[in-house]
Amino acid sequence: MFDIHEIRSQFSILNQEVNGKPLVYLDNAATSQKPNSVLEAYNRYYTEINANVHRGIHTLSQLATEEMELSRRKIQKFINAEHDFEVIFTKGTTEGINLISYILTSELKKDDEIIISYLEHHSNIVPWQMLCERTGAKLRVIPMDENGVLQLEYLDEFLSEKTKVVSLNQVSNALGVVNPISEITAKTRAASDAYIIIDGAQSAPHFKIDVQTLDCDFFVFSGHKMYAPMGTGVLYGKREILEKLPPFQGGGEMIATCSFDRTTYAGLPFKYEAGTPNVGGNIALGAAVDFIERVGHENIQNHENALLEYAQRQLLEIEGLKIYGEKANRTGVVSFNLEGIGISSDVGMILDKMGVAVRTGHHCTQPIMDFFDIAGTVRASFAVYNTFNEIDILVEGVKKAKRMLA
Repeated sequence: MFDIHEIRSQFSILNQEVNGKPLVYLDNAATSQKPNSVLEAYNRYYTEINANVHRGIHTLSQLATEEMELSRRKIQKFINAEHDFEVIFTKGTTEGINLISYILTSELKKDDEIIISYLEHHSNIVPWQMLCERTGAKLRVIPMDENGVLQLEYLDEFLSEKTKVVSLNQVSNALGVVNPISEITAKTRAASDAYIIIDGAQSAPHFKIDVQTLDCDFFVFSGHKMYAPMGTGVLYGKREILEKLPPFQGGGEMIATCSFDRTTYAGLPFKYEAGTPNVGGNIALGAAVDFIERVGHENIQNHENALLEYAQRQLLEIEGLKIYGEKANRTGVVSFNLEGIGISSDVGMILDKMGVAVRTGHHCTQPIMDFFDIAGTVRASFAVYNTFNEIDILVEGVKKAKRMLA
């Protein structure tokens, strides 16, 4: 049974005031708040079993190793990976995409092509531009329409034997648009042997992920957007691909043998986990998976979609308010501006005075803003602990901002 009051009781940070008003936290696409169970798991590591992993025979090292590897297995189940060693711990989505783009350097040559889309976060644009600079490959960009819907006829046009990488997000962080990843994957598989990368930073918190059904080669996401600590994340890669490609960084943990003459590399996942990992964060990431599983993917998705529908309906009653991506299939995000108010941060500052936390600006998606010929938007983004009453407070705040700034 879905009990919003019981869920909110697990997030101590929500029980505070900001500027004399109850906190209304609607910046979840930037980072989510953390339930007490996650904070307790993180704290327990440092207060009870703090030790380096995989390298010690003493009790604390063994306990820390067991806890972190248990977390890896939880994540394997969470995304339905075939093997736990296909789960690579990272600092987050950005590091995951950079890792992939680096290890693919030897796979590309001059005039090969990389396909991304207009909807991408900068972290799924810049690493591919850098790969193009290293190799002479070319970047091709799937355009979108006025609702943020990708024009897949261009994907059909772009795909060829030159296509070596197709990298897209599953959900847009700026607009909340849900991309038809299964259709994109099917088209790509039929037309090329390209590597398929999915940026799941904005999808993993909101609905069930199945990497085997998606048939992607890589899937990346961040822990801090799905109730885990910052500095945590996951790169999933298919076993045969990760075994074939070179390491990302050299150092401890990623070697099998090391001498001045020659170094051989460890097996998966350690080949891609050089150095001391974020053990406490990785353990807490497993606790965040436990939290999501307890609440239930279906319950989360249904509640957040109801919040989005309610927020959109209420906001559109405000004259002169435009929602970007209004007619697209979306989840978790409503991104908007008020007519005649050119600086979204002005609206955000007024909302903050009312205790409402939203994100303003270009959201690390400047091409999207350029498409709409705007500097930025006001973005309200939802999590499982948000309420309809909080939407009402947001709407009243936007009305107040309009009165003050018009």
